[in-house]
Amino acid sequence: MNNPAAKTICIVDYGMGNTQSVGNAIESLGGNYVISNRKDEIARCDGIILPGVGAFKAAMENLHALDLIAPLTDRVMEKKKPFLGICLGMQLLAEDSVELGFSAGLGWLKGHVVALQPSQTLRVPHVGWNNTQIVKPQPLFHGIDAQAHFYFDHSYTLQCEPDLVAATFEYGGSFVAAVQRDNIFATQFHPEKSQRHGLKLLRNFLNFVAAAGRESSC
Repeated sequence: MNNPAAKTICIVDYGMGNTQSVGNAIESLGGNYVISNRKDEIARCDGIILPGVGAFKAAMENLHALDLIAPLTDRVMEKKKPFLGICLGMQLLAEDSVELGFSAGLGWLKGHVVALQPSQTLRVPHVGWNNTQIVKPQPLFHGIDAQAHFYFDHSYTLQCEPDLVAATFEYGGSFVAAVQRDNIFATQFHPEKSQRHGLKLLRNFLNFVAAAGRESSC
């Protein structure tokens, strides 16, 4: 699939999950994408998506083994390319995680990943549809209902400063559903599995990538 008018998104393939389902969602929106762990392809792309399912420790080990941390950090933190982390891809942005023992994260955002511990007798992992409470509508949640449903599947959660939080969800307590800072966006839920609202969120990300590309070419 190739839309000459669309910017190209690199979906990072580091052995941790649902790359093709994210690609299918991007394609359904008329977007261009590559699934890759090659540094040259990451460097050429206009935006980056880091999806993920599985354990934090294994994910960081894979990123190190593929020598992807430096090129990703350069593109996102130095070059300010638009970035979207999904589920585990959001948690990896933190400074560290306690999952399967202490592990250092990418450290792009100040925060820590801890076990999800609902105050009520609710099941963990948290799997299924949940309302969100959107606290920062722009730009990721533009045009999305303030309490839209999204699909979650996780046992750990990000703890971070309130100014990073774009949306929360209730599950025996209030937890972080999404974060944003400058060019960095991330969701604990899976937009590619969240039907209408998820596709709208991905469309908003593609729009942000397109706008960033126009600004950089001026």
